Amino acid sequence: MTALVWFRRDLRVHDLPALHAACRRHDRIVPVFCLDDRLLRGRHASGARTQFLLECLADLDASLRAAGSRLVVRHGLPEDELPDLARAVGADEVHVSRDLTPFARRRGRSVAEALEPVGVRVVAHPGVSVVQDATEVLTKAGTPYGMFTPFHRAWEDAPRRAPLPAPRELPPCPGDLESDPLPDLDELGLKQEVTSPQPGGESAALKRLEWFLDGPVARYHRTRDTLDVDGTSRLAAYLHFGCVSARAIEDALPRGEGAAAFRRQLCWRDFYHHVQFHHPENARMEHQDRYRGTLEWARDEHLYVAWAAGLTGYPLVDAAMRQLLREGWMHNRARMVAGCFLTKHMGIDWRLGEAFFMRMLLDGDQANNNGNWQWIASVGVDPQPVFRRLYNPTLHQDRYDPSGRYVRRYVPELRKVPAQYISEPWRMPPDVQEATGCVIGRDYPEPVIDLREAREEALARYAAAAAEAKTTVTGR
Repeated sequence: MTALVWFRRDLRVHDLPALHAACRRHDRIVPVFCLDDRLLRGRHASGARTQFLLECLADLDASLRAAGSRLVVRHGLPEDELPDLARAVGADEVHVSRDLTPFARRRGRSVAEALEPVGVRVVAHPGVSVVQDATEVLTKAGTPYGMFTPFHRAWEDAPRRAPLPAPRELPPCPGDLESDPLPDLDELGLKQEVTSPQPGGESAALKRLEWFLDGPVARYHRTRDTLDVDGTSRLAAYLHFGCVSARAIEDALPRGEGAAAFRRQLCWRDFYHHVQFHHPENARMEHQDRYRGTLEWARDEHLYVAWAAGLTGYPLVDAAMRQLLREGWMHNRARMVAGCFLTKHMGIDWRLGEAFFMRMLLDGDQANNNGNWQWIASVGVDPQPVFRRLYNPTLHQDRYDPSGRYVRRYVPELRKVPAQYISEPWRMPPDVQEATGCVIGRDYPEPVIDLREAREEALARYAAAAAEAKTTVTGR
């Protein structure tokens, strides 16, 4: 008997229930990945993330070959390719990891419908989230959670499966089965926009995890917000593509405050998938009804371009955006500051920021990116008042990058600026500007907005939107 193992967002061989189940129940397996143009060239097309994906696939193929199998790649729609492949090898089942995104669910249904006439059954397994199915973490009333804290309490008590080892030996894949060669970005009509990205693949993921567990995790509760220290895991892209198992990471965490803080971040990942599953409309509109169609967003192309290029005149915002352009990744604290600056200080629609991040981030994940942008724009599941999420980039730099090391790393124009001016370089006297080679307006931009005025305008804008929504509801 033969089974297909359809890889999607689980590009690994360790702790993969779908792979184990297929091997246990069948004499032959065919690992397969479909390069789907709806993802490669669709709404969230990204050259940087596609290059990372191609590296993940190459690494997965190497791991499968080391165990006696190989990866079959097909360029096309899975609802067309998988039935053809199943007929060719006489498969009776397709094993797959359950994915919760709206697109993945629609695609999964289409594949199941296409396979039914040829007598092939789709068997879904856990493997993407920490808990077996984040959608099943529900309130006592059987409804989904709309706030993180109660979800976290329920998530802590949810049952866990035991992680699985990587198979040492796999059933052979038919040798005469054709596989499309992995394309390069040019062939896909994409380009690499990130200059120094992380390498993709399970091998790189496990090395990074080993580094993190070997020390930094113990200090994570103290260093995760510190911008000038390499104190985060940088596993986000590997988690997004399933190069490393979220459940296996949780199981490997030691005791202590640092590990508990990191485990909470894994919960946030499950939470946003939970929210998107139950509220798929969030992909295009605000979670909070009162802000749907009531918030007045600015349409200032000049401000948006300055933000995207890291040329706002605010060092922390600019360093954050340039880190994104260089690495395809941004520190989480910097993400919050950059997101707040765009949506609240500049007053620009959060959807534009979400789209830019999805284009540039290696870890661009629909559920997490959308949830975080709505969170920082104060239109999502977080019920906190707007002023609680109005971050002053100068104060944040003073607190989280007091030495200016992070800013100087990504904004070279500021490398010689004295420490007392590094968060507000426009305050440098003219002679200091000349001496440091950083004349404001020539070598580094003047601030594009006034923070005090922008804050007041943001509070007024949100208050007006909430008032309009209340008036609409009451009819008064």
